[in-house]
Amino acid sequence: MSWQVLLRALRHRNYRLFFGGQGISLVGTWMTRVATGWLVYRLTDSAFLLGLVSFAGQIPILLLGPFAGVWVDRWNRHRVLVVTQVLSMLQSFVLAALALTKVITVHEVIALNLFQGIINAFDMPARQAFVIEMVEDPDDLANAIALNSSLVNAARLVGPSVAGLLIAAVGEGWCFLIDGISYMAVIASLLAMVVTAQESPSDQLSVMEELREGWNYVSTSHPIRSILLLLALVSLVGMPYTTLMPIFAGKILHGGAHTLGFLMAASGVGALGGAVRLAARRTVMGLGRVIPMTAGAFGAGLIAFAASRQLWLSLLLPVVTGFGFMQQMAASNTILQTIVEDKKRGRVMSFYSMAFQGLAPFGSLIAGATASRIGAPYTLMIGGATCVAGAALFASQLGRIREAIRPIYIQIGVIPEVARGIQAASVLQEPPEE
Repeated sequence: MSWQVLLRALRHRNYRLFFGGQGISLVGTWMTRVATGWLVYRLTDSAFLLGLVSFAGQIPILLLGPFAGVWVDRWNRHRVLVVTQVLSMLQSFVLAALALTKVITVHEVIALNLFQGIINAFDMPARQAFVIEMVEDPDDLANAIALNSSLVNAARLVGPSVAGLLIAAVGEGWCFLIDGISYMAVIASLLAMVVTAQESPSDQLSVMEELREGWNYVSTSHPIRSILLLLALVSLVGMPYTTLMPIFAGKILHGGAHTLGFLMAASGVGALGGAVRLAARRTVMGLGRVIPMTAGAFGAGLIAFAASRQLWLSLLLPVVTGFGFMQQMAASNTILQTIVEDKKRGRVMSFYSMAFQGLAPFGSLIAGATASRIGAPYTLMIGGATCVAGAALFASQLGRIREAIRPIYIQIGVIPEVARGIQAASVLQEPPEE
């Protein structure tokens, strides 16, 4: 596989700018994520409060997501992203100031995470929907989504490792400060883009009518509904393992902040591998079966990680979970972006954001409360087993999902042989010109 094929979406200038700026910013984001978890655990020694902080940061995506999707379909997505990145930068600087002056409390962490969650409720669907505006050639869309996932997980590999070392050396506040500075890169890249202004539809419905239209579109489409339901299940019961990771690093594996950083980085290695593998694909054909296979692998990896008491094994298993979840998430995103109607893209991607992160706060809260009663390992085992069951159910529906997607693939030319055959047949049936 040549580099030209693997990186083909980077030939588009706007996407190339975004890719570079985002790559710097995401390292800071992952540093903040690790530093926040360790700070809360250090201040409180509470599994429940770890879950509560994650809940506060993600619940706005669930509550505001459907409305944000409507507005993303109406507003200029480029401008939305500039505003959300500026606000995120300010949030990180406030967090850094409180931590560096050593006056920060868990209440302030919760409040600032809640504010960031409100920002993310608009940022995530806008970011997902904006990809197609940065990549002019639809054939490069899947590659752009996979490359973006690769970027997220390359940062996931670097950020936690750097955060673990910085926390041990100088404390959490410097992680927050570096994160705030890193936002300047993505803001600069957005401002440097040349974007064609979007015209708002003249026949706009009311917000509630458009919200209802988006819900009906998602709920009546068997492929979209099934993909989102499985992603929501895995996010609810599986992804909270990251919330419980400080407990595994500290109490179960008897390590410190550096151990937490290595565990998170190991997950990033697997996720990066999964994203790169998807980036090398030339077509979306076959992605349907990837979704249940990788969701099942993710669940099995969680069960094994929960049972492990050896550091070397616990560093290997997150590679499996990271690979599985990233393949499922990126494959789901690619299929959705391929089959969705463009005028409903913002609303569909808001539901995607809700499934991906909106339900995670409930998972974090449930995981924190459950872990405080039965322990983190048993909590993770239950979550992993549920993911495996969900993957099996999705696999049993795969035939119906393929039947529903196939006409869309034919219409947009994803199945070129069939599309050419239909076109040729229509030409043969046309009466000869006089």
